[in-house]
Amino acid sequence: MSVRKNAMHKLARQVRFSVNPFLPETSEGGNSYASRPAGSGLAIYLGLWVELAGPIDADTGFVVNVVEIDRIARGAAIPVIASSIKTNFTNRQHVSLLQLCKLLGQSWQGLAGKFGEAKLCKLALELNPFRNISIKSEQAQMFYFSEKFEFAAMHTLWNKKFSDEKNFQVFGKCANPNGHGHNYIVEVTVEKSASDEELDIGDFESIVNENFISKVDHKNLNADVAEFETKNPTVENITVLAWEKLSGKFENAKLSKITVWETNRTCCTYCGP
Repeated sequence: MSVRKNAMHKLARQVRFSVNPFLPETSEGGNSYASRPAGSGLAIYLGLWVELAGPIDADTGFVVNVVEIDRIARGAAIPVIASSIKTNFTNRQHVSLLQLCKLLGQSWQGLAGKFGEAKLCKLALELNPFRNISIKSEQAQMFYFSEKFEFAAMHTLWNKKFSDEKNFQVFGKCANPNGHGHNYIVEVTVEKSASDEELDIGDFESIVNENFISKVDHKNLNADVAEFETKNPTVENITVLAWEKLSGKFENAKLSKITVWETNRTCCTYCGP
């Protein structure tokens, strides 16, 4: 198998770590899958995603060896983040999203140019399994905030222009006239200036809940949602509906993308017109 010349690949690696704000030292531990440093007792768990773009090395088959990504990130980025968090906690100071954006920018400076031919193209800090903040350049003039929500709904996939036979042929079990349900996950990502006022997460969640989740949660999408009276409530169309309901609703941020998971194997992302 040959690799196309000048082909670029994107490689992402999550580096997991824990911070104990009030302990002078924390054991490194021996399980980086869970967290390294390991943390002690109730520690702050975080995950740093390092995304690189570059060619595949013909001899190794790697863009960059992930062991090297771990080593470099733990030496040049994790200490920057951990030290700042410790300082803020010691001084009884809040760590805001704007501060986290600056920390990612500082981390970028420490990481840039250390991965050979591969270039750093994104840094994301996972604040919990459902929420993250990311930047796409060293200047970090803009940052992206993402959060996941859930809703339960039922639907039927059916096209009145098709015969019954064709509907079942095209949509299979999803054409069951009595419908079927899903526990959907939707991730909403907004883009925001890092020189602006703070993004209020509570307000962000209220906007998503009021303008989208409340319209679809515990609903029969075909019967209860007007937008699906004439088109199928597929995962693709649900992402468009979410975009239409949320675009322009955030006062000091811009909607960047919507991702909807219908199952853990099926999702769709929409970035608007």
